[in-house]
Amino acid sequence: MTPELLRLIVAQVCLHAAMTGMRLAAPLLALQQGYSAAAVGVLLSLFALTQVFLALPAGRFADRHGLRLPLVIAVSAASGGSALAAVFPVFPVLCLAALLTGGATGVAVIALQRHVGRAAAGTTQLRKVFSWLAISPAAANFVGPFAAGLLIDHAGPAAGDLTGYRVAFMLLAFLPLVCWLMVRRTRELPMQKPAVDAPKQRAWDLLREPMFRRLLFVNWLQSSAWDVHTFVLPLLGHERGLSASVIGSILGAFAVAAAAIRLLLPLVASRLSERNVITISNILTALMFAAYPLMNSALGMALCSIVLGLALGAVQPMVMSMLHQITPHERHGEALGLRLMTINASSVLMPMLFGAAGALTGVAGLFWIVGGVVAAGTWAVRGLKA
Repeated sequence: MTPELLRLIVAQVCLHAAMTGMRLAAPLLALQQGYSAAAVGVLLSLFALTQVFLALPAGRFADRHGLRLPLVIAVSAASGGSALAAVFPVFPVLCLAALLTGGATGVAVIALQRHVGRAAAGTTQLRKVFSWLAISPAAANFVGPFAAGLLIDHAGPAAGDLTGYRVAFMLLAFLPLVCWLMVRRTRELPMQKPAVDAPKQRAWDLLREPMFRRLLFVNWLQSSAWDVHTFVLPLLGHERGLSASVIGSILGAFAVAAAAIRLLLPLVASRLSERNVITISNILTALMFAAYPLMNSALGMALCSIVLGLALGAVQPMVMSMLHQITPHERHGEALGLRLMTINASSVLMPMLFGAAGALTGVAGLFWIVGGVVAAGTWAVRGLKA
């Protein structure tokens, strides 16, 4: 790993942690102030909502302006939103902070992924750099909530005091500034513009490319499997009579396994092909979804969770590597934006669909249906080629 890549990883961790910390603190404060679970649900949806609508414009903007200007905007939005929450810790401002930090994370992710992909030399290095970069969200999912929770409980006169929330929001406002310190000296790569006489292109034109459509479908399939596991595992654990701490530990084992495989991938990147990794992941995912409802013990469910984490954690670096190989250099930002928009729209809509399907089929039936869909989607994976 180069020093520049390490700085970019730290930068993404810092900005992403501002969002994940806000995603913990804002709902807790809203509940403390007496808002209903429905209101908190709306608040949580706002973190993904801006990424759905901003992803494509952010991708085009990154294609035109490179890395630093999108990062300036993202840092300003994330830091400003968190600071506003610290000064005015009321529900409407918390909603605004959710929109700003969520949107900032989407803009930053697209700009960083685009820069890292264009800086890589060759397919092996693409796999390596995206494996390293994929560790950032996992680290941020720990750093942001842990730091915010610690300050909420201990920075005020009493646990959960408003002072603790204010201090937590101020820390979350500071983290994006560290992100900017990490990236401000990064050298911009030469911009590649389309030919002068080329017809005006739209992001939707990318969907006319069969390989891009196939890759987007495969990525959506794996992302939906991740969302199903996160959504349905607590329901299955409750059915089995497991405690909240045991269910949390099983989900934690999944997250650790997903991060661990991303640490391992750079070491074996030269021996891997994207299609083979995604194919193996698809098969393992389908098998684990078939086996999960048959597990009656916490240990059996934890083993399924670990294998599923290894399978799904390996996919994103391979998808990102292949996406940079099959799309034109001057349209990488648009392609990344279209991918992010699809994934976030799915994350907003799929839980509602999961809930309705689970009510009809039961928790076990939902696992088996999704496992069958993933297995059937293996045909799309086999057709992938860079």
